Amino acid sequence: MTTSFHPPVRTLMGPGPSDVSPRVLAAMARPTIGHLDPEFIRMMDEVKAMLKTFFKTDNELTMPISAPGSAGMEACFVNLIEPGDKVIVCQNGVFGGRMKENVVRFGGECILVEDEWGTAISVEKVKAAFAAHDNIKALAFVHAETSTGVRSDAKALCKIAQDNNALSIVDAVTSLGGVELDVDGWGIDAIYSGTQKCLSCPPGISPVSFSDKAVDVVKNRKTPVPSWFLDTNLVMGYWGGGGKRAYHHTAPVNSLYALHESLVMLEEEGLENAWARHQKHHLALRAGLEAMGIGFLVDEADRLPQLNSVYIPEGVDDAAVRAALLKNYNLEIGAGLGALAGKVWRIGLMGSAATQRNVMLCLDALENTLADMNAPINTGVAAQAAAAVFSE
Repeated sequence: MTTSFHPPVRTLMGPGPSDVSPRVLAAMARPTIGHLDPEFIRMMDEVKAMLKTFFKTDNELTMPISAPGSAGMEACFVNLIEPGDKVIVCQNGVFGGRMKENVVRFGGECILVEDEWGTAISVEKVKAAFAAHDNIKALAFVHAETSTGVRSDAKALCKIAQDNNALSIVDAVTSLGGVELDVDGWGIDAIYSGTQKCLSCPPGISPVSFSDKAVDVVKNRKTPVPSWFLDTNLVMGYWGGGGKRAYHHTAPVNSLYALHESLVMLEEEGLENAWARHQKHHLALRAGLEAMGIGFLVDEADRLPQLNSVYIPEGVDDAAVRAALLKNYNLEIGAGLGALAGKVWRIGLMGSAATQRNVMLCLDALENTLADMNAPINTGVAAQAAAAVFSE
């Protein structure tokens, strides 16, 4: 007979999901009410207001899609891109490739700008792509590339789009709440994120925001939006302002409780304080890893503090180390993807996982595991190096 599932207690320091605060988990256990209940609608308005604050936008079309970040991505493309539209897509990792797939599947013409995995998107290459093609409708790029730990210059890239009268579509799945992000200040037209990264919420919800310019594009499409569920013209009848809401779908009520609580926690901490916390813990982790002799894939200037891609020491079995960390320490770190598989580990410091305890646990567990495998590392120095950063 099948029994209830009781998951082990893990420390999640991979590329996502991240550790979820007990406060957020407790919020999910609150009584379920109707998705058109006046009290739920009041909570929805608070979620929208907080998302606008953390996206740094006044966009009215700011809301959580009732599906994971991949659906947020699709919502941006399916609403804005029509057959024959030219879109410049930047790819410097896995998720730029998914943007390309969306453009192609919705009938657009994809102009690909490629950069080496582990490097930021080249602003000069993007300028050259605009110079070489006319009638570009949109520029699409990943702000924080989860597959590599690279942060690209979103402000500069959006300025290029603006200068060429093109929309900007931005993947902020891993950046929202972890590093600087300014939708209105940078002129971002469509942006999507996920709850399972720096917001420290369970996966399954995707915050999105569309500028007034983007909304006008959607309203003046030549063809209907080919997705009923993700058509912003329809879903805004439910997520629009005011007390009267039109039924669109049954929202994931308890998951939205969780998002609300995670946003309240971010509000209590302060957005800029959260950015600083992620950076501080990255610096401590970096000090410990480098003392151990483990190097980073990404140059410091382009490195995400919340997603650290580090080289696997020579001769070390990637999967064996990750399995040992999970078995012996209940600690999860991530494997490399694509061309980086077997070459790097991805160590996350996202949201509630960005703590001194987790940094020290990760360094201790990794050092002990690698030492047991006779890996070529320095031992007995990582914890002291990290502690020195925390004491500053």
